[in-house]
Amino acid sequence: MKKKMFKKVTAAILAACLMMSLTACGGNDAQNSGTPATDAGTTDTGSSSGDAGTDNSGDVAADPTNGELVDGKFLETRHISVEVYDRGNDGGSDPTNNMYTQWIQQQMLEKHNVEVEFVAVPRWTEVEQINNLLAAGNAPDICLTYDYPTIQTYANMGGVLDLSSYVDDYKSVLPNMWNWLTETNIYWDKSPTTGELWAIETKLATTNRINTFVRKDWLDALGLSEPTTKQEFEDMLIAFRDNADTLLGADADKMIPYSVSFDVGWRAATLIESFIDPNISDYEYYINGFDDRKYTENGTKEAVRLLNKWYNDGLMWDDFALYGSGDSTEDDMMKAGYVGAFTHNWDYPYRNGEDSIMANLKRLVGEDATYVVVDPFEDSKGTHTKFVSGPIDRKIFFPSTNDEPLACLLYIDFISEPETIQYLQLGDEGVTHNVLDDGAVEVIAATGDAIQNSGFNIDMTITCNGLNLIDPEQTAKSIAHSYASVDPALVEDANKVAQTDIRIGKNVNVGAIEAEEGMGPQLSDLRDRAYDLSVSAPVDQFDAVWDQNMADYLSAGGQAIIDERIEKWQATFGNSDSLPE
Repeated sequence: MKKKMFKKVTAAILAACLMMSLTACGGNDAQNSGTPATDAGTTDTGSSSGDAGTDNSGDVAADPTNGELVDGKFLETRHISVEVYDRGNDGGSDPTNNMYTQWIQQQMLEKHNVEVEFVAVPRWTEVEQINNLLAAGNAPDICLTYDYPTIQTYANMGGVLDLSSYVDDYKSVLPNMWNWLTETNIYWDKSPTTGELWAIETKLATTNRINTFVRKDWLDALGLSEPTTKQEFEDMLIAFRDNADTLLGADADKMIPYSVSFDVGWRAATLIESFIDPNISDYEYYINGFDDRKYTENGTKEAVRLLNKWYNDGLMWDDFALYGSGDSTEDDMMKAGYVGAFTHNWDYPYRNGEDSIMANLKRLVGEDATYVVVDPFEDSKGTHTKFVSGPIDRKIFFPSTNDEPLACLLYIDFISEPETIQYLQLGDEGVTHNVLDDGAVEVIAATGDAIQNSGFNIDMTITCNGLNLIDPEQTAKSIAHSYASVDPALVEDANKVAQTDIRIGKNVNVGAIEAEEGMGPQLSDLRDRAYDLSVSAPVDQFDAVWDQNMADYLSAGGQAIIDERIEKWQATFGNSDSLPE
């Protein structure tokens, strides 16, 4: 059966690749970021040459806008367009017209005399869509993406504004942007040689990224403890498989002990990272770090070999590779109670209120049905190293068709204001949240236009990913209460595990890597294909399948990127394996 499945996967992937070649490379995968709709990174790992919160108005002219603004407002109304992700959520609100977009529009008009129009871009094909909009000259004035090479490609063609002079010249009228993002994020992508700045890196408010979840009621039914090692995790999966009749009764044939999606590199991230040397040098990590799914890192092949074993032992979802970005099949199986364990974003089963995996599971299976977090993938030191990104998230850029850069920067400043972030994350008391006696904020299920389509409303708070209230103590108290109808203790455990043994990424700024430009979608597709085929290959063909796909990936551009990264690292840091402190 497994060989037949491997052929099905191969045929499906080859067909998809042909379709993508006919459509000029198509789009990137659903989570091409290190942290999609996921919360990761508060610690600033970059250096700052000064206090970004200090009033530096003396460094620029008294009125850098030359009279365009009076008390922060344009004399004549300006109009800007802003990209917003359309996640296609069932029962969600209109991403371009809801309680939050209307509030933003009202506030921007009152504060700055700027009209704001929201332009929806499908989340799961965002790179392809942004490419199309840029090529057609129809991109929103404020664009955001997780894929920096796309920005660099269009910048080289004159399609993106250089923000370096704008962020500096207008600094005195952008206090919230500078206070929140600081020089670390604002200058993260600034060229060390030319000074050009094509994008502003937005900020992560927590380092949380990936967790593994298991059905606690299934463990209890079989008398099993929560797994703490890879072997215990495998033994648990075997027990789920061998006791399908007990756990699922008439639905035993629907049993899926462990699930990953077609995006193996993201979904099995903590397992993959447990095979990487926890003491890996900055140099080695960087030269292979252009792929955030760790595809070319040393150790990844052995992690996938273990997944291949589990797949061929009947411990994984047979059809995992056949359902692409945005497909709900896997989530539906979790909601129905057929999946014993999965690895995903750190809070995944608790998201989306009454439509969450947990809420549906309890309705369909029973109140005892629960996913709990485990941390079973030990590394060579016996710890659980998790490689998380630096404090950066989405990249904001302005296409060259943007003729209102100041108005757009004022928008970013407004969105970065602490009061704005708090309101957009919490909404109205009694409608989207309650305040508990200890000051913690408890999220309640919203309806209609008050529904937030993304966790902590990150599609609105585009410079902030993760809960970030004005009072840090209130933020800490509220995280566990931020999921409607979910036991706060479950969220506390998930938060703790996601923070265990983290290694935070650093900024390696050696200038643009020309070999990366325009390669993101193509290499991501090849990488996903390689992962999928390798996991589903017959055991005796694993090495051949892995090695051939790696060779294809490297010859398609991966090796050129590695070579250029090596060259520019050595030109900047010499023979050192470590970044300067």
